Amino acid sequence: MARVVVKIARSAGLVILFVIAAGLGVATGVLFAYSADMPKISELDDYAPSTITRVQGKQGEIIGEFAIQRREVIPYEAISPLLRQAILAAEDDEFEKHVGLSVPRIAVTLVKDIAERRKAGGASTLTQQLARKLFLTDEKTWERKIREAILAMQIEKRYTKREIFTLYCNQMYFGHGVYGVEAASRLYFARSAKDLALEEAAMIAGILQSNVRQSPYVNMDAALRRRNYTLGRMAEVGYITHEQAEEARKKPIVTRGEPSGHQSVAPYFLEDVRKELEQRYGAKQLYENGLTVQTGLNLKLQEAVNHALDEGLRRIDKMRGWRKPVRNVITDGQKIESFRHARWDRPMRIGQVIPAVVMTVDTAAIQARAGDLLVTIDRKGFAWTRQTAAQLVKRGDLIEARLTSLDESARTGLGTIEQTPVVQGAILAIDNRTGQVRAMTGGYSFERSKFNRATQALRQVGSAFKPIVFTAAIDRGYTPASIVVDAPVSFPAGPGQPPYSPMNYDRQFEGAITVRRALEQSRNVPAVRLMDELGPKQVIMFARRLGLESPIPPYLAVALGAAEATLMEMTSAYSVFPNQGVRMKPYFVQKVTDRSGNVLEENRPEPKDAIRADTAYVITNLLRGVVQRGTATKAAALNWPVGGKTGTTDDYTDAWFIGFDPDITVGVWIGLDQKKPIGRNMTGSEAALPIWIDVMKAWIGDRKDAPKFQPPGNIVFMSVDKSTGGTATEGTAGAISEAFIAGTQPGSIKQ
Repeated sequence: MARVVVKIARSAGLVILFVIAAGLGVATGVLFAYSADMPKISELDDYAPSTITRVQGKQGEIIGEFAIQRREVIPYEAISPLLRQAILAAEDDEFEKHVGLSVPRIAVTLVKDIAERRKAGGASTLTQQLARKLFLTDEKTWERKIREAILAMQIEKRYTKREIFTLYCNQMYFGHGVYGVEAASRLYFARSAKDLALEEAAMIAGILQSNVRQSPYVNMDAALRRRNYTLGRMAEVGYITHEQAEEARKKPIVTRGEPSGHQSVAPYFLEDVRKELEQRYGAKQLYENGLTVQTGLNLKLQEAVNHALDEGLRRIDKMRGWRKPVRNVITDGQKIESFRHARWDRPMRIGQVIPAVVMTVDTAAIQARAGDLLVTIDRKGFAWTRQTAAQLVKRGDLIEARLTSLDESARTGLGTIEQTPVVQGAILAIDNRTGQVRAMTGGYSFERSKFNRATQALRQVGSAFKPIVFTAAIDRGYTPASIVVDAPVSFPAGPGQPPYSPMNYDRQFEGAITVRRALEQSRNVPAVRLMDELGPKQVIMFARRLGLESPIPPYLAVALGAAEATLMEMTSAYSVFPNQGVRMKPYFVQKVTDRSGNVLEENRPEPKDAIRADTAYVITNLLRGVVQRGTATKAAALNWPVGGKTGTTDDYTDAWFIGFDPDITVGVWIGLDQKKPIGRNMTGSEAALPIWIDVMKAWIGDRKDAPKFQPPGNIVFMSVDKSTGGTATEGTAGAISEAFIAGTQPGSIKQ
């Protein structure tokens, strides 16, 4: 009997040895078969995944990003211990023990595959997941699983557990275009991965398996289930106590970030930066290599510019009357109660304009829904339309409502009815001393139209061109006190053409007036007379010196703004006056560095002497008079040293105001893309100037010490009569302090 047992044991041992040998042979064959074309693991020594290019404002604020994969690479130490534990508990609690593969998990999965006749998931270790994301695809085939296992063992052999875990945390996808735990932490909770609370860490770890489908921005219930599962696993493996897990489960998921793709505060500015960088460095480096781009954009000023344009365009558009809503959700085949708008996922505050769907309409009010917020628009809220509620909207209409009050607990509010403006506009702010663009918006909505009206739109400049004519005149010997004639005049216009007879805006003539009054009151006839006397070519030469590059025909009508230019050209030209005649070429990008901190480019101001400093100061002083006594007196309420000029075309298709203080020049343009009239009496003073004033209020803020325009040494101040230009006793009626270039003042020998 004993011999039989020994014999059986020997036979069994031989069988086992044979099976082992066969298994090793198969394994060796598999390794040999697949090892030839496997990726080189050593490439991870120089791990440099696609990262985010960030564009910074003047104070280092992030104003925009460019990326294919939104990722921030961080070291192991920058990952919260709670987040490390949460990931290990949810994904691979045996990570520190295995060599890349978990044999028990593979066995369980293999049994499931056979029993269920499908390829089940769940056997991959953290290292296998990393191998798959770095080198393979997600297709469920035996070949991919074999390659994944081989790569995982190679990774474990070459790198430490800490290095593998760090690679994993920087590589994995977390939904909404975001990769890596740092970008995920900022996306969902607006904080760094090292600062996450327990429940936040558990949520991020929990969504790894299905990312977008379990994102709290997509499915809050699924995100909550996965978070609570992770908390339970953390307690099971001993990372936290069951009491801690239970306490964290009771907390709601409170997201503080926003899904990627939300609009930048300066989309038009950002787009110009993008085009500039892509042209210089190429798309791959821009979108994948994590550049840092420093600009001079002033974030607070940019926000003020956005608000001022929005408010201004809405004000002007309302004068054009009410337009029926263009969308009705019922007509679209949807139900009012279940309709959702992406804007409703973000906080709604008093003063904001939000989309709302009309639920009921009666004689007294409109009831509309914005998410779970019920908004009431009473008669006062739609009085500007001069229509009844029933005439304005019907059930199911998608409208815009501005919140005027809000009860958070009751989720109710009051509002006024708004409409999307059809009138367009642009604002540009340039630093006088450097040429850096401090703020820019190129239209009402970047989402609606990416055409940048600040840099791309050629528009008739109207009377905004007159300061260039007067610059040429001052440089050629005229003074603010010189007399010009405001009387009917005709100029030959060429063979077969009727004479050119310019007319003033008010259809009146004032006779002999000073240069100062002609500019302050924007008199057309004196401007054309000066253009004729100086010669169009001379005036155009000064326009070129000031930075206007667009075509300017040598016609007298150009004195009144018949030529076209961009807002960028005109604003840059005006910035020469407060900068003592020096033109600083406008630019967006200050410095670009790569992900290692190496400086790729650093741009500095490019000064160019455009006009004499004394001429620039006299024009500055004249343009200050436009604010003090002329067409821009509304701006005098700023109580700040400013100057500028309105611009209006004959048929009200374009309205301008470009103005400055000693430090900054701001240009505003208003018009319709179709080059049709904005509206009756929509002059630069009525349409553009109020917007400019709102921007300047934000720029000035609560500052009390105003900067000063510094005159050159050869500027002489004299008291003159503002009507006649003759000398006057200081303090007498009609007397003003006038600036003259030395030798041109009244009574001087050179006069």
